[in-house]
Amino acid sequence: MKKKTKMLFFVSILAAATYAGFQFFGPAEAVYVYKTQPVTRGSITSSISATGKVNAVEMVEVGTQVSGTIKEIYADYNSPVKKGQLLALLDPDVLLSKIEENKASLAVAQAGVAKAKAEVIDAQRNDARNRELWERKLIARSDRESAETKLMVARANLTEANSRVLQARESLKQAETNLKYTKITSPIDGVVISRQVDVGQTVAASLQTPTLFAIAKDLTQMQVEANIDEADIGRIQEGQRAVCRFDSWPQDSFEAVVAQKRLSPETVSNVVTYVVILKIENEERKLMPGMTANISVMTEERDDVLRIPAAALRFAPPADAAVGSRNEEKNGNKTAGLFPMPRRRPGNRENGRNAEQTVWLVEDGRLAGSVAVDETGVSDRSWVEVRGDALSFLREGQELAVAFVLEKSGSAAAGARR
Repeated sequence: MKKKTKMLFFVSILAAATYAGFQFFGPAEAVYVYKTQPVTRGSITSSISATGKVNAVEMVEVGTQVSGTIKEIYADYNSPVKKGQLLALLDPDVLLSKIEENKASLAVAQAGVAKAKAEVIDAQRNDARNRELWERKLIARSDRESAETKLMVARANLTEANSRVLQARESLKQAETNLKYTKITSPIDGVVISRQVDVGQTVAASLQTPTLFAIAKDLTQMQVEANIDEADIGRIQEGQRAVCRFDSWPQDSFEAVVAQKRLSPETVSNVVTYVVILKIENEERKLMPGMTANISVMTEERDDVLRIPAAALRFAPPADAAVGSRNEEKNGNKTAGLFPMPRRRPGNRENGRNAEQTVWLVEDGRLAGSVAVDETGVSDRSWVEVRGDALSFLREGQELAVAFVLEKSGSAAAGARR
């Protein structure tokens, strides 16, 4: 009996030592600390971001219809101008010479008309004399016909001479008009944005109209031309509100309105974009043509909605995490929609419905279960509107897991689904 008692004593001690060694040296259970964000109620604004260039709403490029040398310039950069105001003057000497030449050509043509009229009168007299002699049988038929022919030729020459006079008059009129074109005037009231010529420079208008000045009509009304990707253009509608920010005024934001969505596509590096025009007020003249605008077009706005963090939808718990029991609430109602940890990948979103998306509830530092989010609404990349059946199971103030940290090793992980 003493031997058996000693044997049992030693076995007990060995078992206790083995258990203690296993507990001390064996692998410790993983303990996770979860970073959370609460379910809240508030406003969500969905927006599309893009960049664009600022331009005046109405910009007129002033050119010249005649070639010549710039003799005088009467407007410079930033000069306010009125409609009809003289901007520049081309050297008119060549055109003045052309006018004198055309006047001389007109005088020659008019002299030709006088000569042709005299020939017609002479031919009429000869024709009348020959007709009288023909009736008295004193001349041959050939003489009669010759007189008629000369009369017809004289009348044709008179018609030709009159045409030369008209041609000379039109040439003179064109030369006088070209002389007027040497005076470059402003077609609108506005401000000179750019000047492309200097005194003494020769401009040639033979192939295309050269641009001398660019005039903006009203700098208090500007527009932003933004390139919107084809994936987002369907959400852009005329009348939508937008906010513009500029590097020159980092502390200010400017309200704008979508005025036009152009149908013509632009393709750069196989990326298709569409130009969207936004109207923007510039009463303080802070904005200048050519500035780069960072715009956000508000495509949809919702107020007083239940919203969850977007990071909670991307969260995936560790495989060995413990999930607390959440079978019943304190009032005895079953918590439908809360279920044990699934091992599923999130599905694709179609028409606002999301296949098998889940968010994880955290209570007392532990995962308490998950809620299926089958339908979402507006999102601003930070918050997502909750719709559908999930509204029955999510309440304002509940904490949702967005990341976790392994307490033993101190390593952090976002827990995002891949």
